[in-house]
Amino acid sequence: MNPVTRRRVLNLLATAILVSGCRSAGPPIRFAPPGTDVTSLRREYPLSDADRLALTPDNIRNLPQDQVDQIYDRLTAGPIPDGPLRGDLFFPRDRDGHATVGDLAELPTGPLGDLAALRAERLGRAFWKGKVFFRSRGILRNRIEDLAVLRPFLKDSASIPKLTFDGETTWLLFPARVSCGESALDPSRPSIVIDYAKGPEIEGYRPVPDKLAGPEGLNIRDEIRFVRPGFYLGRAYFGKRFGLNFTLIDPATGGAAPRAGSTQEDCGASRAASPAMTSAAFSPIM
Repeated sequence: MNPVTRRRVLNLLATAILVSGCRSAGPPIRFAPPGTDVTSLRREYPLSDADRLALTPDNIRNLPQDQVDQIYDRLTAGPIPDGPLRGDLFFPRDRDGHATVGDLAELPTGPLGDLAALRAERLGRAFWKGKVFFRSRGILRNRIEDLAVLRPFLKDSASIPKLTFDGETTWLLFPARVSCGESALDPSRPSIVIDYAKGPEIEGYRPVPDKLAGPEGLNIRDEIRFVRPGFYLGRAYFGKRFGLNFTLIDPATGGAAPRAGSTQEDCGASRAASPAMTSAAFSPIM
């Protein structure tokens, strides 16, 4: 196959994937015109309990990034989670539904770039399965699929803690500190901040592969805000660059309607374990 024909085939394949690839209907909530300031957004387009209940990982994932940002801007930090949550990630999308990894990689433009971004998104989703919060200790670890690709770098993999949750057994890697802090997108309201630079201070830290998430690697900084009990919307930064969105959900409680007043809880006041999910309710295995 000559280069021109090959390029045409790849373009057609990418276009087919983008046109037919599981785009669900958006959530039935109102969005402000692009460029609306945050104060007006919150005053004129507040999220009701019904709006929050209508949000799901699937319908948020298919929104253009400016609308994902509007949802995040209208959320509050909420209580720091406690226990394991299922994760999903997705790269920013434009109004035409095209995904991009932005500055994280050199990719071609057009359909070929879209295809590469979607492939990277699928790989990330297969590798990363969520997070486990240990609220009383102010830390978390990431739930990582037991992929063969990591085994050559993990000489002592048998000693890595594992957790069985949501029907999957995953490694617990990439520890980070969790606190209430300033949002990189919206400094006017706090977010729950996940700091991988503090990973080496956490018991059980492994330079390989945990260093990959810290300043000497991808330099990741996450932040999340509360949608409803058991459901959070997050943003991942690589250094100062926004990289991708993610959602965290507890399958047991993430579909529940918001409790009265729950959206106003402050992450700084959530150190005490909640009855809905506590770190004593699960135990990592070796």
